Amino acid sequence: MEELVKFIAQSLVDNPDQVEVKEIQGEQTVIIELRVAPEDMGKVIGKQGRIAKAIRTVVKAAATKEKKRAVVEIL
Repeated sequence: MEELVKFIAQSLVDNPDQVEVKEIQGEQTVIIELRVAPEDMGKVIGKQGRIAKAIRTVVKAAATKEKKRAVVEIL
């Protein structure tokens, strides 16, 4: 899931080299921290949070396939 989030984020931003993704594994929950350059934050969040919501939906679907719960945090 880490690679999935990284690929999506790098496709959206102007500075793909500054995209950092960190995956924290729990027993049943996976926390994915996404960091981008400050000027790219709006591109990742989108108008009214639509892009962020779409990223979370895709990750949630991938996590469900692995019988886990995923949380995406955009920092």
